[in-house]
Amino acid sequence: MLKKSVSLFVSLLMIVGVFSLTAATASAKGIEKKAKLKLYVPDAEVSYAKKIAKSFIKKYKKKKIKIKIKAQSEPDAGTMLLADGENAADVAAVSSDQILNLVRAKVISPVKKPSAIKKSELKNSVSAFTVKKKLYASPRSCQSYCLVYDKSVVSEENSKTLEGVLEACKEQEKKFIMDAGNGYYSCIFLFTGGLRLTGLEKDGYTQKFNKYDADTVAETMKAFSILFHKYKSVFDNKSVSWISSGFTQTSNRKSTCAAGIDGIWDYAACKAALGEKFGAAKLPTINVNGKDRQMVNMFNYTGYVVNKYTKYPKASQALMKYLGKKSSQKKRISYIMPTNKALLNSKHLKNPMMKALYQQEKYSVAQASTGTIWDPFGNLGSKLVSKKTNPETYDFKKLLKNTINTVLDR
Repeated sequence: MLKKSVSLFVSLLMIVGVFSLTAATASAKGIEKKAKLKLYVPDAEVSYAKKIAKSFIKKYKKKKIKIKIKAQSEPDAGTMLLADGENAADVAAVSSDQILNLVRAKVISPVKKPSAIKKSELKNSVSAFTVKKKLYASPRSCQSYCLVYDKSVVSEENSKTLEGVLEACKEQEKKFIMDAGNGYYSCIFLFTGGLRLTGLEKDGYTQKFNKYDADTVAETMKAFSILFHKYKSVFDNKSVSWISSGFTQTSNRKSTCAAGIDGIWDYAACKAALGEKFGAAKLPTINVNGKDRQMVNMFNYTGYVVNKYTKYPKASQALMKYLGKKSSQKKRISYIMPTNKALLNSKHLKNPMMKALYQQEKYSVAQASTGTIWDPFGNLGSKLVSKKTNPETYDFKKLLKNTINTVLDR
């Protein structure tokens, strides 16, 4: 009986061993041997990409893969795929607002077996790279803007509402800065009222919108205008670069800014200016006709795509997924915000602006399939905050209509 038990145990071990071997090598099945891959990543990521590529090559060492890395910004990488796909990189980091044109031009391949990516990544990041129910990228990062403030002037309670932020700034006679004439930021005035972007028409550039309520959007625009005019001594319509410089205090100069709407890309400058006084939070609410509305902004996502012209499609798919997985995103977490849910919900996220943006992300519109919205949206923002505008009598519904018509006619 004992011999039979031992024999059975050994047999089971052999079966488990074979299964484990199969599971361990299954991911390498079909990957081309001696694949020579070219990878485009932004300049700031080159050093990290080299380490990740080295790890990837080691994982598939029997395949003898070689990877050449070239610095290329996301917009330029997308442009090169469109212009000369046959000579562009096998795998490239691109921006979410390029994805529809890349798909329509048939220069990138959909992700093979995307279930693991869909499960691990932020829902919006997956949606931003999905066209007609097919996922075309492994999400890499997300970025946007949030509220940044001087904690010695603006309290955490103040930061929850735009009214509270502006009042705190007024009490200390310091500025609140927002680039309201820039479409990337002025879209807040429209999105907070319920307007949304829903992709592009078949021509590839004409913007589509949701069935928004024009009265609600106009009322929200008016609420912003009234508030900014009420606090005209505080509100400053300037470029975001003025925020960190306004935070700076020296022995010869006092700080002039207490809060602003700025992006994750300026974290280092803002933090250096304020030190321990630096605060960050999701965008505040604004009161519209007695009801607090959460401010809604634009969120950009980046992801890795596979060139449809690659000579090594399976190796490229494997590299794309490897670059986007949790461990790879963790290596870059010091300078870009991850899209992996496990990293966003853990101790790994130490940057206060990333924490604020993670809270804001659920109140955002993806920067995907954006047409010619920027100048018209920027013009709307400029008129909304203009000193010449009387918010009590101005026709914001007409401004909204003209803005949308301008977008559609461009």
